[in-house]
Amino acid sequence: MRTKTGKVVSNLQNQTIIIEVTTLKTHPKYKKSYKVSKKFYAHNPENKKFEIGDEITVYETKPISKSKRWQTAPAVHKAHEP
Repeated sequence: MRTKTGKVVSNLQNQTIIIEVTTLKTHPKYKKSYKVSKKFYAHNPENKKFEIGDEITVYETKPISKSKRWQTAPAVHKAHEP
């Protein structure tokens, strides 16, 4: 089972959150590292209240809708308040 860890970008939809996963890649010729980010839609079946900036883990499931292929895991790291 594949898992991904990212930050919550949007929590406005019902039973759906959007997370952004950032990875480091290295350029093949110049060997410089750069960040690449991608957004994933995750199913939130219990409708838990995730705040924007929280770091959560999602795991892959069967397709739930056109764009949702991930589901939230119970563990969450809360974002720090300024």
